[in-house]
Amino acid sequence: MVVDDHAPSRAAVAEAVTAQGGQVQGNGSRMEDVAHLVDKHHPDAVVMAVGLPDGDGVEAARRVMASGACPVVLLTSHTDTAVSERAIAAGVLGFLVKPLRPEELGPALDVAVSRFRELSAMRQENETLKRTLETRKLVERAKGILMKRLGLSEPDAFRRIQKTAMDTRRPMSEIAQALLLTEDMAQGRASK
Repeated sequence: MVVDDHAPSRAAVAEAVTAQGGQVQGNGSRMEDVAHLVDKHHPDAVVMAVGLPDGDGVEAARRVMASGACPVVLLTSHTDTAVSERAIAAGVLGFLVKPLRPEELGPALDVAVSRFRELSAMRQENETLKRTLETRKLVERAKGILMKRLGLSEPDAFRRIQKTAMDTRRPMSEIAQALLLTEDMAQGRASK
């Protein structure tokens, strides 16, 4: 996808993408076009100008990157460090200077897409690890309740939670949460 208010620049990017075997799925000229086009076309990458008539391309790039939709490569005639620092902070995965040299676009897009896939995989792994840790914390607390309430050993408390999960075909985290909720309710009644 290409977003640039300068028609010749937009055409140059589209031509370079096509020459390298790619396809431009959508194009726009304003910041307000970006979210709609990304949602509509689900592109592999967005090449976006920094200067757009209705806003800041770096801010639009930040929004795309924050959504996790696809990588963004910025295209600009401004090579000052302030722009590149803002682009880095926005999470942009590529930076090209106008006028576009077609031979640079392919490698920039390849790197951006590859890095984006790596980042997406790391985010997913991080979320999985967080869920696993939260489940462990819940199960540990639930085991403690069973050990205290029923006088079970730690392995027996774990087995009880595990067996209940298997018998009810529910995740152990749900069983642990239910046990914790029951305990909270029981303690609430006892304190009244």
